Amino acid sequence: MDPRIPDKQYFRIGEVADIAEVETYVLRFWETEFSSLKPQKSKSGQRTYARKDVEHVLAIRDLLYEEGFTIAGARRKLAKGLKNAKSQRAEVPARARAVFDKVREEVLELLQLVEE
Repeated sequence: MDPRIPDKQYFRIGEVADIAEVETYVLRFWETEFSSLKPQKSKSGQRTYARKDVEHVLAIRDLLYEEGFTIAGARRKLAKGLKNAKSQRAEVPARARAVFDKVREEVLELLQLVEE
């Protein structure tokens, strides 16, 4: 959880711009360059960023301003990160199952000791 993000779920574009320390037009430009950045729009047409969108904006900002990536480079880096995250999520159930099986074995052993 990024400490720069206030504890709330939805943000207006001005709030996100303040958090990321960029102008609102920069956020609108990033929306055109990064297909993964798609804030919802209210009935009045105002952009509403979810917390995950704000985290994404901060990741983009850090790649561009702190690490010196180009737009294309940041786009590739983020796409690669999403692929890695998806493959890590696929590994979790197998690892969780292994841990669960180990705990189950230990509980059964403890039950046998108590029954004796």
